Amino acid sequence: MKNLTRYFLLVSMMLMPMAPSVRAVQNHDAVTIINKVEKQSGRRVLFIGDSVTDGGWGRSGGMMTPSEKRNQHDQNHLFGHGYMEMCAAHFMSIYPERDYVFMNRGISGNTLYDMQRRWQQDALNLQPDIVSILVGINDADRFVRDTTQSAPNYIQWEQTYRQLIAQLRAVNPQVEIVLGTPFVAKVGRVGNDTNYPQLASIVERLAEIVRRIAADEHTLLIEYDKLFAQLQGIAPRADYWIWDGIHPTTAGHRRMADLWIQQTGHTLF
Repeated sequence: MKNLTRYFLLVSMMLMPMAPSVRAVQNHDAVTIINKVEKQSGRRVLFIGDSVTDGGWGRSGGMMTPSEKRNQHDQNHLFGHGYMEMCAAHFMSIYPERDYVFMNRGISGNTLYDMQRRWQQDALNLQPDIVSILVGINDADRFVRDTTQSAPNYIQWEQTYRQLIAQLRAVNPQVEIVLGTPFVAKVGRVGNDTNYPQLASIVERLAEIVRRIAADEHTLLIEYDKLFAQLQGIAPRADYWIWDGIHPTTAGHRRMADLWIQQTGHTLF
């Protein structure tokens, strides 16, 4: 009787559908990922601007080092240390199957016109699918320190900005563009300078121009100036979010990255 029972149990087990092995499941997932990569991989995301974006990428040491002279292979310093790196880390870690290519081309001290001179090399030649631009604080700072001009040429600044966008779209009509508003805070060496009221006024005017361009050109807009105005109201100390009037602290960069991700995540990624 025992032998007969064992026989029926053995037959029942042989007739039961076999569960897929762990190896089979892993192979299936690998095939799925490969298919996704073939369909979605390689979108190129460029961040470009001044020192706020730069973050010392490519071992620049915070200097105004041209892109071609920076280390573009050292993964420890490829993106610098700031909001751009945080944005790249977010999307690259969550969507490995999409194999995003992030690029930092911020250069410390750059004005809009400095950026214009390297636009071909550091923007157009890189063939980006998404371009995030943050510039303006150095334009305002240089004007404040230049005693030869009576007023900023806002018309020329806006025209130049629009030309850069037009050049991006001429190369790639499908390019997605994200514009960030420049900002400044009354803190640190910049905030304590006697020229701060004039500087803040110019930055505010440039931020309004960026808002107008974003609306006219149908780009995404990241209002960093409004973000930091709100954050300064909840700062435990004046230099908590921005330490010298221009450059965010790590906490400030985190909030910039959060806002960028929030504004772009459901639209561009």
